[in-house]
Amino acid sequence: MVDAGMIPTVLVTDDDADFRGVVCEALVRGGVQTQQAADGDEALRVIEKTAIHMVLLDVHMPRVTGLDVMRILSQRPNAMPYVLMSALMDEAIEREAARMRAYKILRKPVRLGKLREIVCGGLAEAYGWRPPE
Repeated sequence: MVDAGMIPTVLVTDDDADFRGVVCEALVRGGVQTQQAADGDEALRVIEKTAIHMVLLDVHMPRVTGLDVMRILSQRPNAMPYVLMSALMDEAIEREAARMRAYKILRKPVRLGKLREIVCGGLAEAYGWRPPE
């Protein structure tokens, strides 16, 4: 739960460091804190050590993919919302992500304003959080 006045933390997971940086910058301007992970393995380590309220996941990453992370998170009670993103999205990936209750499934490139709206919507639905005015 996000307490009143608390700033939620969104984990941005993508093997493209430039993309992570741009997304994090846009989300911080939207009123949230961010953490970054270069792949799913690093994302899982961050989730174990840090209070994460939402996860953005690229599908195709080395070692542990976004779908692998979603499989692990979907097994947990009260899983945080997660958004799956990919430039190479196909119907099989979309079906698998929907089965694991992804909050949203996005095709890259993603407009930053749209991504910020989705993050704020997920945080509002899951925690009742609203961005600062």
